[in-house]
Amino acid sequence: DRRGGAVVTRPVALVTGAARGIGRAAALALAGHGYDVAVNYSVSEAAAQQVAKQIRESGVSALAVQADVAEEPAVLAMVAAVREEFGRLDALVNNAGVTADVPPSDLDGLSMSGWDRVFAVNVRGMFCVTRACVPLLREAPHPAVVNTASIAGLRPGPQPFPYAASKAAVVNLTRTLAGGVGPALRLNAVAPGWVITDMAEPVLRRPAEKRKATSTIPLRRFGRPEEVAMPILFLASDMSSYMTGEIININGGNVLCG
Repeated sequence: DRRGGAVVTRPVALVTGAARGIGRAAALALAGHGYDVAVNYSVSEAAAQQVAKQIRESGVSALAVQADVAEEPAVLAMVAAVREEFGRLDALVNNAGVTADVPPSDLDGLSMSGWDRVFAVNVRGMFCVTRACVPLLREAPHPAVVNTASIAGLRPGPQPFPYAASKAAVVNLTRTLAGGVGPALRLNAVAPGWVITDMAEPVLRRPAEKRKATSTIPLRRFGRPEEVAMPILFLASDMSSYMTGEIININGGNVLCG
């Protein structure tokens, strides 16, 4: 394909929710390994533009593109922008996600609109973006999709109900969709545990809760976004060419309730 009048053969990745946290780390890791990157954001434009700037400084191209992944018209416009800018798409990282700030013990404190928003972004959004990208991905030589699931979707824990249930849906959809889009397109997921991100900030601010959470992790610490980004890079690349429908746990060994 041609970008700026020159023939360019670099692979292209789209990372949703890439303005901060795991999405930001994944976008930078992909750029560091030669991918041009479309940096999706919903509301954090300044942060997304900063990520795009860092990517360009590493010697590849970047596009910051706004879209609420729960809104199909916005998703279709985002994918059209990626096609217009890059002419191809080799990897999709479905990372955009939200949670509800209501503990599982507070059944009445959770509004149904809050429940619906979590599922709209985490589940419908993942499916919506994947479906919109499949035609473009299938034009690539070795395309892959990587979803961000969670340990919360694999076992009971302290996470809010809608978040845990939505991530269980992501796990199931990853495995089901892998059969639906194969053999030309691979689709896997990562399942992080406690990672130092904005989503974990409420626990990080409370020493007692942080100590309790850390005590359930054999490595006795929270993970860093970069430690999730490298497995995402692995799954997005041809290094994992015989893997599809898999869920990779990245949680410091925290596979028990906690």
